[in-house]
Amino acid sequence: MFPAAFDYLPAHSVDEALAALLKHGADARILAGGQSLIPAMRFRLARPTVLVDINPIAGLAYLREENGALLMGAGARDFAVEVAPFIKERYHLIFDAAAVVADPIVRQSGTIVGSLCHNDPAGDWGVVALAARAEVVVRGNAGTRVVPIDDFLIDSFTTAVGEGEMALEARFPTPNERTSGSYQKIERKVGDFATAAAGVQLTLSADGTIAAAGVAIGAAGPTAKRVVEAEKILLGARPSIAVLRAAAAEAKEISDPIADTRGDIEFKREMAGVLVYRGLLATLKRLQQGELH
Repeated sequence: MFPAAFDYLPAHSVDEALAALLKHGADARILAGGQSLIPAMRFRLARPTVLVDINPIAGLAYLREENGALLMGAGARDFAVEVAPFIKERYHLIFDAAAVVADPIVRQSGTIVGSLCHNDPAGDWGVVALAARAEVVVRGNAGTRVVPIDDFLIDSFTTAVGEGEMALEARFPTPNERTSGSYQKIERKVGDFATAAAGVQLTLSADGTIAAAGVAIGAAGPTAKRVVEAEKILLGARPSIAVLRAAAAEAKEISDPIADTRGDIEFKREMAGVLVYRGLLATLKRLQQGELH
């Protein structure tokens, strides 16, 4: 199918993009990578009458560390994250995800901020952002606000970005030397959406106990989910097989997937727990915790 008719407006500044959004209201959509929006338009699942292209805006494709956070501009591509040496070295959870988003062709154009704004229940970046406790910078004509990811992801394909606003940046806290993470995903074939996915990030204290924990799952409900009870189990605990299994069981418990061609409900729920467990093991291995008992 072909998209419904629309007007194309290239923006050369953030102010110009916001002015276009204000003028056209709910009929306008931001175009960044387009890897989620354009397919939705082709199948008439999305029918904006105006596309505001922010690609001509200089300086939005940045990846940089600043004030204790990794800043990803609205134009930063998945591929740029995948090949950045400092991401691979320090941001293990993010690096894992960047390498398995869709396929290499999509990663050349797709953006992290765009994926968060699209908020597909089976998307990768919402899971990662929850586990890493990211924030999203949103700007509108009334000013700029910073939204914690738990408040940003509202429902399927719905976020806290309001009419006349645009997401400018995603912020991920910079891990210290005692922090690592892992992203785990199963899919039917390369490039497919996740059948199930899990993101984990742990910080260990000097005595080897868990000082901070982030656990999230995807393809497990209307939006990516933080597994709060799993985080509570992990926090303050000394890593062990029993602790990891208990945390993984909480992921299975709250998983609420739908049956589709990728799998039935029970299979997907089981995989939510399995992937959290695998993610925890992989994270502890990166932290060189040795053999668990």
